[in-house]
Amino acid sequence: MTRTPPPASPDTAELPPLPLPEGVRSRFVDGVNGLRMHVLEAGFETPQRPCVLLLHGFPELAFSWRRVMPALAQAGWRVLAPDLRGYGRTTGWDRRYDGDLPAFRFLNLLRDVMALLEALGVARTVVVGHDFGSPLAAWCALVRPDVFRAVVLMSAPFGGPPALTPRGGAPSAAALDEALAALKPARKHYQWYYSGRRADSDMRRAPQGIHAFLRAYYHHKSADWEGNQPFELASWDATELAKMPTYYIMPREADMPAAVAPHMPSPRTVAACAWLPEDDLHVYSSEYARTGFQGGLQWYRCGTTGIQLAEQQTFAGRTIDVPAMFIAGTADWGIHQKPGELRRMAERACTRFEGVHLVPGAGHWVQQEQPAAVNARLLDFLARHRDAV
Repeated sequence: MTRTPPPASPDTAELPPLPLPEGVRSRFVDGVNGLRMHVLEAGFETPQRPCVLLLHGFPELAFSWRRVMPALAQAGWRVLAPDLRGYGRTTGWDRRYDGDLPAFRFLNLLRDVMALLEALGVARTVVVGHDFGSPLAAWCALVRPDVFRAVVLMSAPFGGPPALTPRGGAPSAAALDEALAALKPARKHYQWYYSGRRADSDMRRAPQGIHAFLRAYYHHKSADWEGNQPFELASWDATELAKMPTYYIMPREADMPAAVAPHMPSPRTVAACAWLPEDDLHVYSSEYARTGFQGGLQWYRCGTTGIQLAEQQTFAGRTIDVPAMFIAGTADWGIHQKPGELRRMAERACTRFEGVHLVPGAGHWVQQEQPAAVNARLLDFLARHRDAV
């Protein structure tokens, strides 16, 4: 029986150059754990500099670090920001829903990152991760502290590896879904929606178009949306989770474009959005129009299907023992979407934890919304740990 090969990743040969700040270049690195990885780089003039590696989240790209990279390079760092597996101009990954899902496991994503560093001759680095890049950065520091000498987590706390024996108290995914469905109005969890077969098509074919969909999505999760007034949730149950906005706990019958459409900002608000002007948003919308969203969605599926649970449990009880810090926006619900995770990170998961820093005037996209404040925090942390790399 002949198997149909996976569709080739979108060709990048004829793509227009990205609108990058001065001093930031775009390059490709071949042979990275089966990928041709697209990387943004700053401070490349002197490769012997200490390195800092920036890992993006969903639905973002290496481009998300465009306002961070120049400041770090000016402070004497070599700065690397790749399009991770499933994203942007990196190619070689399987785009099919029914394709090579195990390739998107965290430990294989860690292997991607290590292969990139090896290809570029980097022996040690500080690693910084935002959103879904945050748990990836955490796994980097937990599994290979000899390589990842310090870590900054942003917007998504990391409470440690899963226990060998599941802790009591939290409902199963099926029970939680049933409880959310019983609410009035009925709701559903976004991660299970993202894990479904229709999510990629829903977003690629959003009735309002990808550009308008992403504008509403980014706005809805930012400090620009006045409804983002997060607080700590008491427990992991449907009633508590439903206190979060509908981009996390969605209307039961809505897809994500429909969930965020009522919060589309006005033309005047869009014109005033200095942190994500239309030209910058066009980078995201054009890249996702070309690649689709399934690559990023596979990361969610690895979590909700449990295919990576057993290997992660191998590290049960292990802590992050390199210097660690957490940054997020004051208007970011992401820090509370897993009740208790922020506290577990600070008190147990990181043994050399240097604090939670919440940035005023920022929601979930903290390094894009308030880059000056984020840069100041990063530069202070990097200065303290420069000798480690």
